[in-house]
Amino acid sequence: MAIRRFRDFWDAFFHAPLRRAAEEQRAHVAAASGPDWHVAVVLVTAALMLTVQRYVFRSGNVGMALDVLADVMDASAHARLAELANAPENSMLASLIYWAFGQFVVYVAGPALVIKLLFRQRLADYGAKLREMFTCAWAYLLMAAVMLPGVWFASTRESFLDTYPFYRLAEEEPLWPRFLIWELCYAIQFVSLEFFFRGFLLHGTRRRFGAYSIYAMMVPYCMIHFGKPPLETLGAIAAGIVLGFMSLKTRSIWMGAALHICVAWSMDAAALWRTGRI
Repeated sequence: MAIRRFRDFWDAFFHAPLRRAAEEQRAHVAAASGPDWHVAVVLVTAALMLTVQRYVFRSGNVGMALDVLADVMDASAHARLAELANAPENSMLASLIYWAFGQFVVYVAGPALVIKLLFRQRLADYGAKLREMFTCAWAYLLMAAVMLPGVWFASTRESFLDTYPFYRLAEEEPLWPRFLIWELCYAIQFVSLEFFFRGFLLHGTRRRFGAYSIYAMMVPYCMIHFGKPPLETLGAIAAGIVLGFMSLKTRSIWMGAALHICVAWSMDAAALWRTGRI
């Protein structure tokens, strides 16, 4: 009886969403009468957005952004903004906020314009639906329980402490306001990331690639981790596949975003604990 129940669970949890994806793929390919421009646009858009991210929205480009804003903002308002961003105590936060804002632009705004204006579809069709967002919440809680001890272990490594948190607290600097403002921006960045990879890229190619859309999404997701500690980059491969499968199964990105934020905040908290800041 126990074996049968396990088999039923395995089939319902793992095999059923894969079968559904395969059936959708076969129906989509059978109905196609020419090139699949939809998947081509998704992939080209993804490449363009990642290029913009790399060359425009680097954290060191705040000065360039301020120069651009000078042409569209009131002079006095621009002067106040520039003074605030260039103040020594705010320079790091300004750079990180600019980077996080850029993540939203390339991961959400750009793809959303393509979805709404070109495809004429709903963002909900790309994983942004709120309905049934807690589907399989237990699985995400289980993943968190597995991952958090790994975060604690990773925080013992010097490479981890050299990387996290991104916002480096000055001597005797309190967590409020700058660090906690950054952590909020950091969380919004992860929602944007999940929408791009587990939403736009995965569901935008799902009907053509079926379950293999998970792996098509996983490759660039791994690559954006280049330059981070090697264990984290390797972990991104597994995380990309697991979170991709869960998005394929639930058709929602929200619990994946919550998990990502939970792990990221835990990484920062562990680093602060190890260095005696909390």
